[in-house]
Amino acid sequence: MLRILTFVLPLALWVWAFIDCLTTPEDEVKHLPKVVWVIIVLLFPLVGSIAWLVAGKRRDGLRTATAGSTAGYPEYDRPRGGRPLAPDDDPEFLASLKKDNKQHEDMLKQWEADLRRREEELRGKDEPEDGRKS
Repeated sequence: MLRILTFVLPLALWVWAFIDCLTTPEDEVKHLPKVVWVIIVLLFPLVGSIAWLVAGKRRDGLRTATAGSTAGYPEYDRPRGGRPLAPDDDPEFLASLKKDNKQHEDMLKQWEADLRRREEELRGKDEPEDGRKS
């Protein structure tokens, strides 16, 4: 069992570090270009994987916001530090919610008007022709 772990754990570390290195955006890679990190992880599986984990990637927990995510903010009011916007702070997201709410309200009004019209039609069919109610 110990022999299997000494083979499987480094292999799993190497595969994970390689995939992490490939999928990491270029702006989150530290110290060397991304291509160099990929080559280091491939050529030196154990040492390269550990080096990637320790020094290759910015791991501060913050991802940089894309250029379009701060649209709608004046220059002085943009989020600082490249942090992503929360949905309740994103003006584009809030505008889309208002648009969806307006569409749903309009649809509901149409349904209510249709229901009233159908109820009136049914009431008209139920009443006798001489105008007396039964």
